[in-house]
Amino acid sequence: MQTLPKERRFETLSYLPPLTDSQIVKQVQYILDQGYIPAVEFSDNSEPEHHYWTLWKLPLFKARSTQEVMAEVDACRSDYRDSYIRVVGFDNVKQCQVLSFIIHKPNTNARGRF
Repeated sequence: MQTLPKERRFETLSYLPPLTDSQIVKQVQYILDQGYIPAVEFSDNSEPEHHYWTLWKLPLFKARSTQEVMAEVDACRSDYRDSYIRVVGFDNVKQCQVLSFIIHKPNTNARGRF
């Protein structure tokens, strides 16, 4: 049995190895397949008691492809390299956020990895 290195864990997928861009695309495709509305958020603070993240533009209400969402992810990454960035999925029936996962942590060099 191997012990994970000691570091702060953020959300559900943070216990997995860092996601590559192709794995992020698959997660975004799941969001779209479920009929959820994707959005990109960022924050310079990742403390658990910090509940509010800044929304990158408006939620992508009319997004129909992963390329549209990933274009916004890449734009957010280039403007906010020193912030935590996550993708969220909103359920318009329940009217709440139903999933989210961090796609970028600051102070990393690899594109598409955190």
